[in-house]
Order: sequence, then structure tokens, then C-alpha cells
Amino acid sequence: MRDVASKRYILTTASGASIHVQALHALDSASDVLCVHGATFSSDLSVFYKLDGTSWADSLVGAGFNAWGFDFVGYGQSSRYDADSSCARGQLSEALPQLAAVVQQLRLCNGGKKICLLAHSWGTLVAARFASEHPELVSALVLFGPPVLRNEIYASRTADTDQAPSHHFLSIWAQYRRFIEDVPRGAPQVLSEADFAHWSRDWLATDPHAKSRSPESVITPYGPLVDLGALWSGKALFDANKITMHTLLIRGEWDSVCDDTDAACLLKSIGTSDKSDVKIPRATHLMHLESQRGALHNAVNQFLRRVEKEKR
Repeated sequence: MRDVASKRYILTTASGASIHVQALHALDSASDVLCVHGATFSSDLSVFYKLDGTSWADSLVGAGFNAWGFDFVGYGQSSRYDADSSCARGQLSEALPQLAAVVQQLRLCNGGKKICLLAHSWGTLVAARFASEHPELVSALVLFGPPVLRNEIYASRTADTDQAPSHHFLSIWAQYRRFIEDVPRGAPQVLSEADFAHWSRDWLATDPHAKSRSPESVITPYGPLVDLGALWSGKALFDANKITMHTLLIRGEWDSVCDDTDAACLLKSIGTSDKSDVKIPRATHLMHLESQRGALHNAVNQFLRRVEKEKR
């Protein structure tokens, strides 16, 4: 068992918003992994969320890494957007400087060493953009369930950005559907109902006004949906050819956000020669909270250990 220290930081953006950062430090570790959450829930509900007594952050620490995570503005313990705001939506352009600020804080703590970025879903767009623009700061990139450039029509999500709302409300049912809709009919359930009951209770608690709404729901930035609509309508949000570090693409067998065709296209476009695609069976886009999360942890740990070994 490794000695572990838990730390929390609050960073302040240029606009005065706060960014909540947390870390589990393996005291004998020399490498840092920064986890970037997706579009609908924070790091406390993803990489730091304990299921059966263990979180993904615990697994990273057990493998010998320092596990870092943070909440974008609009999520979790960071500042929340005003429900009446029309000037901030949490799009990639707003999220990117927040990630940069967290990376800067992390590197102040680790003596200026390169870091590994581990991102999920919409967060992979932010992480990939950052990695493509700052390859000197990133030693490895893990893209978990990344949305990929497509050329389709998503009219409901590609309206003029100025006309898009600042937020939307997500209910427990809307979240639950995301866990079950991609599981093939007749296949064994991948989500524990007991785990979801606890997780959904904790997710609702991130919004102090959630229980006052009908149905109970969490206010959530709309910007990621604008980004996804643009991406799926043919607008590239980062230059994949400029990703030159070790890269792992990892996804579930039943992930409709990143299917086999998507993965092949993205992998082909990434600039580095050290790139791989791992598909975990019987898992969806939210695998980190499902029964196959252990396989996800193990595959990522194996990749990161190899990168660490090659650095020596």
C-alpha cells in the first residue's frame, strides 16, 4: 500500500471565477496524470468517485502516479454560471484557458515536469487542443471515448452560437438514459442500479437548487453541446496532426460517440507514430462508472507505465 496525500487548490480565473482542483499524491511517485472531465458531470463524480470503495484516482495512485482532477467553471465545486447569463456557455474556447491554468499550477508543484493528460468525452476535445498547441508540456495523452470529426447535419446543435442558450437542465432520467441506451437488447446490464442510485443522489447535490425544480435537475453549461454540434457537422476543433506525444485512444465496445469508424479516422489523423486504440468489451461511453471500469483502469495504467518506462 502506497503512502498517499490528498490536496485541494482553488485557482481564480481572469474573470474572478474559481476553479476547484484536487489531487491524490503517491508520495513515492514522480509522474502526474491530470484528468479532464466531460460535458455533464465533474471530477468528483468521475475520476474521484468511489465505487466499491475505490475510485479511478485510487487506481492511478496504486499504479504509481499522482492523480489530479479539476472542475471546469460551471461544474462541481468550481464557480457556477448564472442561470440568466448569455455571455458564458463553457465552450472549448472558455475551457482551454482553465485547463492551461491548472496545468500551470500542477507544474509549479512538480518542478516543471511534463504531465500526462487523461480526458473523457467532450473533455478530450479540450485536452487534445491543449496537447496539440503545447506538446512541450505533455508527455502522454489518453483519449477516453473521444467525439470525432464527422460530416453530418446536427441542426439542433449547430445554430448560431450567439443564439445558443447558456445552459440546460439535466434530470436524473436524462443521465440514466445515457447509461442504458447503447447497451444491446438482451445484453447483461453494465450499470449497477444501486451504484446509480448513490451516484445520482450525489450528482443532484452538486446543484443547491436541483431539488426545487420539477423534475429535479442540475443546471449544466450548454457550450459543450455547441462544440459537439460543430464537430459533428464537419468543423475541426483541434489539429490532430500536431499531437506528437504518446497517445492512447480507449473506448467501450458499445460507445456510440466513438465507434470503430470514428476511432480509425481519429487514429489515422493523429501525428505521433506511438498511438494505439483499445476497445473494452461490454462497455459504453460511461465505462468509468460501469462494471468494466476495472478493465479501463488496467489498460490505462499499462499504457502510462510503458510511457514512464520509456522516459527513463
